This record gives sequence, C-alpha cells and structure tokens, in this order.
Amino acid sequence: MPHAAREDASLYYEVHGAGPAIAFAHGAGGNTLIWWQQVPFFAREHTVVTFDHRGYGRSRCAPEAFHAREFGRDLAAILDAAGVARTALVCQSMGGWTGLRFAVESPERVSCLVLSGTPGGVFTPKIEESFFRVGRIAATEGIRARPALAPDFPARQPELTHLYDQIGAHNPGLPRAGLATLAQARVEPAELAGYRVPTLMISGEHDQLFAPDVLKEAAALIPGCKLVSFPGTGHSPYFEAAPRFNALVADFIAAHR
Repeated sequence: MPHAAREDASLYYEVHGAGPAIAFAHGAGGNTLIWWQQVPFFAREHTVVTFDHRGYGRSRCAPEAFHAREFGRDLAAILDAAGVARTALVCQSMGGWTGLRFAVESPERVSCLVLSGTPGGVFTPKIEESFFRVGRIAATEGIRARPALAPDFPARQPELTHLYDQIGAHNPGLPRAGLATLAQARVEPAELAGYRVPTLMISGEHDQLFAPDVLKEAAALIPGCKLVSFPGTGHSPYFEAAPRFNALVADFIAAHR
C-alpha cells in the first residue's frame, strides 16, 4: 500500500487508471473509500488519485500533528509520490480546504478545481456561523450520514446510508478539536488576488451543513468561480446522485483539460 512520507505524517494514497490526472479530496465523514462511485467512472480515461487526509483512514499522524494548514502540503507530497505534475482537483467539504489552498499556492499544478459542499476555506460571518455549527455536530456525534445527506435520503436509501457510516467508521478518530483547525487555515481575500484557476462550486439543494445561501457567498469570494445548484441532494451529491455528479464534473474537467 503506497504512502507518501512527510516529517510528521504517513499519507495513504491510491492510483487508478491512466490519462490526464484527477485527484479527489474527501470530507470529514469519509476517506479514500468514499469515492467508490467515482473511481471506476473516471479511471476509464484518467489517472485517478485518491488519498486519506492525515488522521483519516490509513493515513497516520500524531494527534498534535493534525492541522488543516498542512493539507495543501500533504497533497503536494502525495502528487509528487504518485508522479503527477498537474491535475484536476475534486474536493468534498473538508477537502475544499485542501484543494483551494493548493490551487492558490501551486496554480501551475491545477488544471481546474471542483468544490462540492464546501466554502474551501474562505469565510464571511455567515460562513463562519455555519462552520462553527458543523464543528458542534462533529464534536458531539461526528460527521455521520444523517447530517451529511439530504433529510429524506436515509428513508429512501437505507442501504447507502448505512454504507456511508460504515466507511466513516474506518477513520481512527481525530483529536476533539481537530476540525476546529480548519478555522485557522483560512484563505484570505488578498491571497485570491489574481486567482485564475477555473473553479466550479456545487451546492446541494438540501445541504444541512453548508446551505445554498452560504455557498453562494463563498463562490462570490473566489474570482471566476461558477456556482451550480444540485437539485434533490444534501451535502454529498457525489454520494447521493453519483451519475449526475460524475457527468457534471466530467464535463467541467473536459472543458479545462
């Protein structure tokens, strides 16, 4: 099992397929396994890189070494280990902090960026309010299926709801304040001056964590960002409606190859 080494973390990653690269960054309720509906689809024409963030899945770091400010440098180490010079990035929720930070710091390595259900590290008072509410949920019950999916999804798809929670159960558990470090890893407005990476933000119609009006504010802060409303889903369109999500993302990536 391949791992990329950093001085304070061992980062698990996988590579599938061949062709122009796409890297997928999971959210706080997932890990590498959560992309089970994306890997087979995209690997037909792309090199697909999935990975576990530090402290998730099969990646390891000491509790005191978990900090979201390391996510962008972790991704750089993973891409270097995988031999990927340039990639499209598809980021879900917490993974948006990884993707936008990496796109800001290494734009020459990013063909385009997809942010799904995530403000990506930009903040307004409204985004901050939602962020701290998500933090309270994470600290009490964890990011489980029910808040991460549309309100009616568990009744419609109990098997997939169960699968979502089973995938998350493979995470070893973060320090209690782990997700709070996302608030300390912001992308400041000045850092986005001159930002030119083509960016698509996907907003689930029934997102219970980052509501559509919150993501609308986030998209407005990212130069050139295109906002798309995704009907009928909650916080996790990639999981709830994978065929539609995959088609949307594939078209965006193809337009910016």
